[in-house]
Amino acid sequence: MNATSSHPRRITLRDTLMSLGIMLAAALLCLALQRLDATDVYVSMIFVLAVFLISRLTDGYIYGIVASFFSVVCVNYVFTYPYFELNFSISGYPLTFFVMLAVSAITSAMTTQIKRQESVRAEAEKEKMRGNLLRAISHDLRTPLTGIMGAATAILEQRGGMPWPKTEELLRSICDDSEWLIRMVENLLSVTRINSGQTKITKKEEAAEEIVAAALMAFRKRYPAMRVHVSVPEELLMVPMDAILIRQVLVNLLENTAQHGGEGVQAWLSVERGEGCATFTVRDDGKGISPGASRHLFGGTLQWQAGQEADGSRGMGIGLSVCRTIVTAHGGTLSAFNNKNGGASFRFTLPLTEDTPCPSKA
Repeated sequence: MNATSSHPRRITLRDTLMSLGIMLAAALLCLALQRLDATDVYVSMIFVLAVFLISRLTDGYIYGIVASFFSVVCVNYVFTYPYFELNFSISGYPLTFFVMLAVSAITSAMTTQIKRQESVRAEAEKEKMRGNLLRAISHDLRTPLTGIMGAATAILEQRGGMPWPKTEELLRSICDDSEWLIRMVENLLSVTRINSGQTKITKKEEAAEEIVAAALMAFRKRYPAMRVHVSVPEELLMVPMDAILIRQVLVNLLENTAQHGGEGVQAWLSVERGEGCATFTVRDDGKGISPGASRHLFGGTLQWQAGQEADGSRGMGIGLSVCRTIVTAHGGTLSAFNNKNGGASFRFTLPLTEDTPCPSKA
């Protein structure tokens, strides 16, 4: 069991304050009911409920057990006649004490077991993600590295005897593959840090138009000939986001279109204000998403099907997996679909406020 399994045994300020708050609420409720009802039959039930809530909402057993002893004292000494006197001859007193202890122990045990199962499930999901990434990397990194090695070897073997146009072509190929590898490493660092909790998303109000412009500028450095039509709202749209990560998402989606949309593909990049969310869409008029690919699209393992004309050194699984991870970490959603008139669309939403979640489907 990893380090997370030891957390239920720790005393934390959060659990301490929560336990004190619940016990205080139970005591105040009993005081209020005393004014309305002269009997004290409800006191035991209220404190049994308080013990149950503390045992369920806190980690480990200690808070529930302490709450059980404290509740018995409250029931006996404070809220049961004769008030402010200990009376061990009260009817049902031993039973109340043991019931509270049993509720505390059983609830704490169930809560601890549930949290351990959740921890194991989370670890399994992380391992699955790591496996998917490794399988994708084995293809996506091997091919460009082979190309770099082949081009460099050809230049070295010619010892200056190769015509300059051919040498320039090989050098450009080396530069292109090297740039792509750098972006791949950046993508991998982003997705692994976010999933491992090492990177906390720090949101700031950013103008959507400026983020789109920055992403388009970065994209055009690699694909200056590709036409990208941009549409942004006339009014200033401020969106809480990590500007660098969202720019990375937009660049990834645009590069995915350029690499896999086919020859002469055009793209449309738009931003709209939705109901509590900002919607970003990257649409193209290319070949679209192949049948059956949607289920694996964001998993990090998808490769283009045989017969599709795509750059052999470029898999799209890693980039799209990174996009979904970043958007999800922002509280948004990401989806992909084929257009009615051809081509594909990738659409993601970002909430405009922290308390307004985006729809489950963009």
